[in-house]
Amino acid sequence: MSFFVTEAGGLTTAGKVVTAVVLAAVLVAAAVFAGKAGEKKKTMGTKQLVFCAMAIALATVTSMLKIFSFPFGGSVTLFSMIFICLTGYVYGPAAGILTGAAYGILQFLIEPYILTPIQVLVDYPLAFGALGLAGFFANAKFGMVKGYILGIIGRYVFAVISGWIFFGEYAWEGWGALSYSLAYNACYIFAEGAVTVIILLIPAVSKALGEVKVMANN
Repeated sequence: MSFFVTEAGGLTTAGKVVTAVVLAAVLVAAAVFAGKAGEKKKTMGTKQLVFCAMAIALATVTSMLKIFSFPFGGSVTLFSMIFICLTGYVYGPAAGILTGAAYGILQFLIEPYILTPIQVLVDYPLAFGALGLAGFFANAKFGMVKGYILGIIGRYVFAVISGWIFFGEYAWEGWGALSYSLAYNACYIFAEGAVTVIILLIPAVSKALGEVKVMANN
């Protein structure tokens, strides 16, 4: 048994305390970032909170509708990542990252996989928070498509880091830890991403998301 993790794979008391502190620090840091970001609204209004809460709820529900699950974590879901990216597209990167981090913590509570507190941080609030990077293309042409691609690449980067550092022992025979992590995480993240981008490129879908953005900000 390590200091943080029991032999059964659960957290020790010290592990739970450290994990709680780290996750709380992430939320505080995200809130500070949101307050200091150069957005017109520096605090979330009621409509924004409701929109982000609905996005988290929809992402959570669709994340449970798994088209294919991989043996060591990760799955192709029914477009779950799009809802977190949408918050960034509608309200900017600060709100998107904060919403993604909150969603990541919820994913941890629903289906936790714990090795160390740092692994939890990378796999959950950081990886899912990265989906909010979609907000950097909020005002660009085809902003939702570009933002979504940036968001899933951000999640992919953290997933690769986690797989490389924490799950390298599961690498396929003849594969190094990094190459294994690059390939393994690409399989489910970019498979779902490719199908989602095709959906986003449908004119009717693009128009509908644009109308959602206008309504959410008025």
